[in-house]
Amino acid sequence: MPNQIILEGIFGASAHRDVLLGFAPANLLHSLSFADILDEDTGRGYQRRVNPQHSLDFRKYIQQADTSTIPLTFNLRPEPDGRWRLVRTTHGARVEIEACAGKVLAQVDCQHRLAYLNDLAITLPFMCYLGLSEREEMEVFNIINSKAKGLSTSLLDFHDASLASDLASERPELFIALQLNSNSNSPWYRQLDLGGTSTSGLQRRASLRTMQKAIKRFLRQTKAHRDPEAAAQVVLDFWACIATLLRTAWDNPRHYLINKGVGVYALMSVAADLFEDARLAGLACDKRFLMGKLSEFIQDVDWSSTGPLRGLGGESGVKAALAHVRGARTSRGLMVVRRG
Repeated sequence: MPNQIILEGIFGASAHRDVLLGFAPANLLHSLSFADILDEDTGRGYQRRVNPQHSLDFRKYIQQADTSTIPLTFNLRPEPDGRWRLVRTTHGARVEIEACAGKVLAQVDCQHRLAYLNDLAITLPFMCYLGLSEREEMEVFNIINSKAKGLSTSLLDFHDASLASDLASERPELFIALQLNSNSNSPWYRQLDLGGTSTSGLQRRASLRTMQKAIKRFLRQTKAHRDPEAAAQVVLDFWACIATLLRTAWDNPRHYLINKGVGVYALMSVAADLFEDARLAGLACDKRFLMGKLSEFIQDVDWSSTGPLRGLGGESGVKAALAHVRGARTSRGLMVVRRG
């Protein structure tokens, strides 16, 4: 019928999920599909940002002689308004899509292959899940792409957070890192790169993966994971003090190291030192305590990218940076607890 678009194929199962296997022109599949890219501002979506070069490389490749590709993977999400329906036939099956339905195929695993094929009628194979929810679709995507080269580890971490039933208990380091990024009182508010797109993209200072690994160091040293909510408040207060005391460095992340991996890791170990100091003294590790202790030594450290921490990287670089910061503290005759 002219008011419908038909995708024909074979109805079957991919393990325990119903699918339609078929073939269709690339430009038709492009016109019917969309990539659900993570919008970091709203938390909707789950795909990584489009890599134009990756997509253009595939466009060039697929037009050459003797080339091929594995099936493009889609999902037709449940549609209460009947924009599509599955019809079983004698020799197979077909999906009938209303011509006015727009883009109804979610690109589960074909985003970069299909991105620049809007004008090519070359025939491509496809496999389409039928009726997966957005959550189920994300789970499938995560399984398919968890080891994919170039896929942001921060994006996979965000998926884990979305799929977890009790994130604070299951992965407290990720829970705290996301709190830093989502709390409007945090100096890191919307400045961690989650692997999606954001209106604050140019302001982002570090990745979600970097921050959560640094927080894991803090939790390992302090055992504060037993109360993730309280630990999150300590970490937020600590970074608020850092942003205040090191304002010049905080406002110029390209020229200072406090927002780069080596600085983030070292500073979270400093936070653990101060947490232990407060515990031993029987005091609350709150913003007042942290501000007082940090003000005694943290401004003595040269955090510039041209200073003594220049070029440090990897685990050995973090150890060297931490030793340098602790050295600034001990030179003032101040107590420091050494825990890693």
